[in-house]
Amino acid sequence: MSTRKLVVGNWKMTGTRARVHAFVESVCPALPATDVCEALVCVPFPLLPIAQAAWSGSVLRVGAQDASSATEGPSTGDVSATLIAECGANHVIVGHSERRGSHRESDSDVAAKARRVLDAGMTPIACIGETAHQRDDNRTEPVLRQQVLHLARVLQRDMGSVILAYEPLWAIGSGDSATVGMIEEVHAFIEHVITFHGVQGAGAVRTIYGGSVHPRNAASIMATPRVAGVLVGGASQRPDDFLEICRAASRCAAEAPLYGGAF
Repeated sequence: MSTRKLVVGNWKMTGTRARVHAFVESVCPALPATDVCEALVCVPFPLLPIAQAAWSGSVLRVGAQDASSATEGPSTGDVSATLIAECGANHVIVGHSERRGSHRESDSDVAAKARRVLDAGMTPIACIGETAHQRDDNRTEPVLRQQVLHLARVLQRDMGSVILAYEPLWAIGSGDSATVGMIEEVHAFIEHVITFHGVQGAGAVRTIYGGSVHPRNAASIMATPRVAGVLVGGASQRPDDFLEICRAASRCAAEAPLYGGAF
C-alpha cells in the first residue's frame, strides 16, 4: 500500500540543454522526498541521455514521451524501447492524446507499445480518455472501458505494472481541466472496470489525471480519491510551477488514505 503521489512532467516537443540544467539548479535540490512524491519528467528523445546524466544525483527521474511498437527494423524516425532504456529512462508515455489524434494510434498500437516498454524493463504510462464529442454523446464510459480492457487483454498478468493516465482529450492544452467531481467519478469507474472484469494485478494499477494541470488546481486534483498523481504538460516546463506541484503532491500524500499500487 502507498500514499505517495506521482508527478509526471511532459515537455512535449520543447526543451533544451539549458532547460535541463535549469532544473538541476532550481528544481532538483528542492524536490520532496520520494516516500511522499515521485517526480518524473518525460523529455524529447535527444535530451534523454543529457537529462539522465544531469539529474542522476537527485530524486528527479527521466522518462520518454513515446516508443515504437517494434523491437527494431526499418521504421525510420521511430525509437525502440530498448534504446530508450539504454538512455536511462524509467518510464515511457504511450498513447498520449496527441499521438492518438495526429498520428492516429489505435488501442492496439498503444497496447503494443506498452508491451515493448515493459519488456525493456521500464514502466509504461498508458493514456486513456474521451474526446469532447464522445463526452457530449455520453460515451465516456464505453470509450474508457474499451481502452482499459484492450490493454488488459494484451498485457494480461503484467497489467499491474502499468500506470494509467486519464486525460480527457478536450482538456489537453485548453486550460479547462475536468472538475474534481468529474475526475472522482471517472477514476471510480476505471477502478470498477478493472475490478469487475477481473483484470490481473488490479490492486496494483494506479491511475493519474492529466489535462490542464497547474499549481492552482494540482492540490485539489491530487486530494481526490483514487487519483494517484498528475500528468502535467505546460506547467512542467516552468521550474517554479513544477516544483510547486510536487510540493502539493507531498502535502496530499501526507493526508491521503492508503491507496494500492507501486511505481
